[in-house]
Formats: sequence, structure tokens, C-alpha cells
Amino acid sequence: MPQNILVTGGAGFIGSSLTEQLLVQGYNVTIVDNFDLFYDRKIKENNIRGFIANPAAKFIEADIRNQLVLEQLLQDVNIDVIIHLAAKAGIRPSIENPVGYQEVNVMGTQHLLEIARKKNIKQFVFASSSSVYGVNENTPWSENDYILKPISPYASTKVSGELLGHVYSHLFGIRFLALRFFTVYGPRQRPDLAIHKFASAILSGTPITMFGDGSTRRDYTYIDDIVDGIIGAINYNQTMYEIVNLGNSQMVSLAEMINVLEEVFEKKAIINQGAEQAGDVPVTFADTAKAQKLLNYIAKTGFRDGILKFKNWMMNPEKN
Repeated sequence: MPQNILVTGGAGFIGSSLTEQLLVQGYNVTIVDNFDLFYDRKIKENNIRGFIANPAAKFIEADIRNQLVLEQLLQDVNIDVIIHLAAKAGIRPSIENPVGYQEVNVMGTQHLLEIARKKNIKQFVFASSSSVYGVNENTPWSENDYILKPISPYASTKVSGELLGHVYSHLFGIRFLALRFFTVYGPRQRPDLAIHKFASAILSGTPITMFGDGSTRRDYTYIDDIVDGIIGAINYNQTMYEIVNLGNSQMVSLAEMINVLEEVFEKKAIINQGAEQAGDVPVTFADTAKAQKLLNYIAKTGFRDGILKFKNWMMNPEKN
């Protein structure tokens, strides 16, 4: 059983939630994060403050774009598994800065794969995204659908990461699992994401912009379920290369999402209508049969229950 885990992006929403659970389960975890300015550094510092003093946790502040520095910092670190979550996030910002997304998400992934090759690390778990499916009418989306139609630079970088993983798995015997996350939400969610942004606006009485007519649908997946799926991938030891959906297999429309937020937070939203956004897909919907078969993955948290847990976190000033 692997004991030493490297988590890139370990101070972020998913990374800190994963690291906390890994430490509870007795793993040694090395966290790499560069505190990207995409949002306030203090938020990430708060994400990790509850476990950073744990002797089984080691924190390294580094940028995955700098391969030489990263290799030097990790030179004497024991690593059995790399969980690569670090990336420039967001569909719309990637349209404004496609080159920056390429540098971090593609070259950064290559740098981590090079570290795996040089240090003889044989298990690599990569955070991909449901956005790779793009505009795809064959719902629910299956990993067997090999015709991908990404419509944003962010999505294209995730496809590139999956393909790089296949190359390194084939050439260097690295087991590579690409986990396609479907719209993750819950405590510590990034402030720019819709659920967090809308909830904050509802609480403060400021307007929210609903892009389109509210009919776009997302497969919202609660953070604890995603963490369970990642941990399942850590211990997977069968085939050498797999792509696996991690979703909830239920769709919630944008209008329904706003309604649930209004009910849970007991306050009406002030809604401004906006045009549909470039790069947004009309629907995401995961087929999770493969995840259940390979990783024993079952999403346990319904959308309303997840929003209730998210509210409890938001109303707690400690936010942990």
C-alpha cells in the first residue's frame, strides 16, 4: 500500500480537502502549491491551517512551471504516488489567457510526469475535467466516447494532459489515471465558482447574473465524493492507463440550483439576465459505471444535502 503522497495544488479547494482526509487515513503527504493570484492567498492559507502542523504533512511553495526548482525541492522527498491537481482553473479566464493556461496546465503536467519518470514513481493520478467532452449530445457522457469536442482553452489543456499521461504510461511504465471531475462543490469551494458566488450574493442582497435562460444543466458532485474517488485511484493497481468519470450522475439546471440556494439560505436572489457565455456547454452528465467498477466509487451526497453542508461551512467564520 502506498504511504507517501505528493499532492500538487494541495492548498486549493479539492487539494486541501483531499490532503486532510489522507492525513486522517495515515498517509504522509507533501503539498505543493504556488498560491496563484487567481484568488486571495489568505483563502488557501486558511484551507491548510488546520493540518499544516501535522508531522505527516510537508508544505512546499513552488510553481510547477519551473521544473528545475521543483526537482531540487523534491529531490529528497519520498513519493509513492503523485496526485496532480494544480492547474489554472476556469473556462472563461482561459479564453482571455490561453497561453498562460497552456504553460501551467500542459507544461506543468509534463514537468510532473518527468519527475515521476526520474524518481521512478509508478502511480500518477491526474485531475482532468468533464469540460473535455465539450458539446456532446450523447448523454450520459461515457469514457468510451472517444470523440471529444472541447470548446475552451481550459478544456483543451485537460485533453492534452490526458494524452501526455498515455505517452508516459506507454514509454515509462507509469500507471496513469485521469479523473474527469464533474462540477465539484462544497466547503472551501473557490469564490469564483457559481454556487459560492451566488450564495454570497444572496446573503449580501446583491444581484447575480444568470447567463442564458437558466436551462443549462450540470452534474454537481460533492467534494467528499470526489475525495473518495481520488483515494480509490491511489490504490488502483490493475491496468496501466485509465480515464474515469467522477460525477453524481444527476443533472441540476441553473434555475433549479438558484432555487435550492434560495430555499436553503432562506432568502430570494436578485437576478439579472445575461447572455450565454462563450465556452460554456449546455449540459454535463456523467456515466459513473466505470468508476464504480474500477474504484468502488459511488456518489453518496444529493444536491440539496450538499448545499446544506455548504451553507453550514459558509456560516462558520472559521470556514474549516
